[in-house]
This record gives sequence, structure tokens and C-alpha cells, in this order.
Amino acid sequence: MGASSDPASDHTRLSVAQVDVAAGKEADFLATVRDLEAAFNRKGYGVFEIIRDETEPLRFWSVWYWASAVAAGECHADVEMQALTVRLFQIARVTYVVNGARRPVPHRLLIDNRRAVIEADRRTGFERRIQNMGRPEGDRRTDRDRRLGSRRVRDRFGDIDLVGAARRAREFADAALSTIKVGAAIETVDGTVVTGCNIENATHGLTICAERVAIFKALSEGHRVFIRLAIVADTGDPVPLCGACRQVLWEFGGNLEIILANMAGETSEHRLQDLLPLPFDARLL
Repeated sequence: MGASSDPASDHTRLSVAQVDVAAGKEADFLATVRDLEAAFNRKGYGVFEIIRDETEPLRFWSVWYWASAVAAGECHADVEMQALTVRLFQIARVTYVVNGARRPVPHRLLIDNRRAVIEADRRTGFERRIQNMGRPEGDRRTDRDRRLGSRRVRDRFGDIDLVGAARRAREFADAALSTIKVGAAIETVDGTVVTGCNIENATHGLTICAERVAIFKALSEGHRVFIRLAIVADTGDPVPLCGACRQVLWEFGGNLEIILANMAGETSEHRLQDLLPLPFDARLL
């Protein structure tokens, strides 16, 4: 599979990813790649090339020569391309090493090397406005918090520190009424992390939770397939999602992996289906 000659493709604008295929999945991977290549070329997004690594039997390099930044944006928002990408991420670990297609967005948390993983995996609802335990040092950031910039969102190579991203987003919360600052970070299928924080209003019904801010931002930027969501609050125990957030997340994200955490580093992991049994969705309309 090689790049064809296409005068419409700007070969100076490209994305490169390292693809490590799961053992026993090479045939599935090659079939998925053929479908990706066919859809990519048919829709005029540019030229797609897959190269086998000569030193690692199950390692490949994918190269996307984008026709333009606009074409790249359309591709990322394309439901068919997203579905094919989900198939790829189910059988391979994808680590982006070059991404020359996205236009810079100053307030969006991006990751230099991006990767998304689909993995398997209790707490029922409590009122979010519980007593704020706070931190002994107040709201002053710790040294650990100061390091959580876009180049520090990973705990180790290949892993996205989603809790760290949510912790960083929490600093921008406007929580004058409840005094409980909440940050959220949602991971999209292509490894992009979009964050949000709670914004409160004197008219309580207009208050919006961090989780909904994050997913609404992601949707407004063209993302439609999501992997997991992390939520961090400055409370004694990790705080579960309110009912409204569970409904919205189910509507747009499906059975997401949910990570609840507090500022002390305590975490718990859940599936949204367990937090929202018998959900109402479009199937009932």
C-alpha cells in the first residue's frame, strides 16, 4: 500500500502515527487499513500510506498526506472515518508522533503524542453540593499541579493522564456558590483531550457541570466518538455525576469509561451503563 501521486495533496502537511497491532490481529488490521485507505481516497481527504516496520513484526507506520487543513477537519468529523478509526483502535495501539493537520486552538488541551485505547470496565448518585473538605494548603497549586501542562499529561509514554488534565481544568472553575471546584476531561477516539470545568450561576438552574462543558466543547469542535471521561473535585471522596450529566453523556458518548477522582489522588472507575441503568435515549422515541 503506497501513496499515489495526487496533485491535490499537500505533502508538506502530514500526520504520522506508530501503530502496534495486537498479536493475532494482523489480518483484521490489514482489512481495516484497506477500508480506511479506500474511504480516505474516495472522499478526497488526501493520500494514505501504511508502512511496515522492518524491525518489529507487528509495528506499522501510518502516514496521512492531507489535501488541506480543511480536508483534515472534515475527515476528523466524518462519522464513517470515525467508525473505521474505532475498529483500528480496537485491534492496535496508535501513538501519534506528527500531527500537521490541526489548526492551533489556544485554549484547547492537545497532546503531542496521542493514543486512544478501548478497554473493558460504582457509585450511585449523591447530591453534588456536599460539604467541601478543601485542602490544608487552600487553593494554592502544588508542584505536581504546576507540571500538568499539555506536554505533561502522560504518566508514561503512550498513556494519557486524563485525571491530570481534569485536575488542570478544575483550576478555571467558577464555583463561588458551592465552593466546590470540578474539572472534567474527555478523551476522543483519536486521542484528543477536551476539558471543562463547572460554571455556576445565581440562577441555580443555569449552572452547568464540568462534564457537560467538556462534552459540549468536544461536540462543537466536530468530535463524535468518545472513549472515557475523568472528573476531579476538591472533595473528601470522588464525586459521582449528577443525573443530568449522566443523561447527556449517554446521549452523545454511550457506555463511556468514567474515572472519578479527588485532589488527594483517590480514584474509582465505572462504566456509564452501571451509573445510568435503563437509560432513556433515541431508541425510545
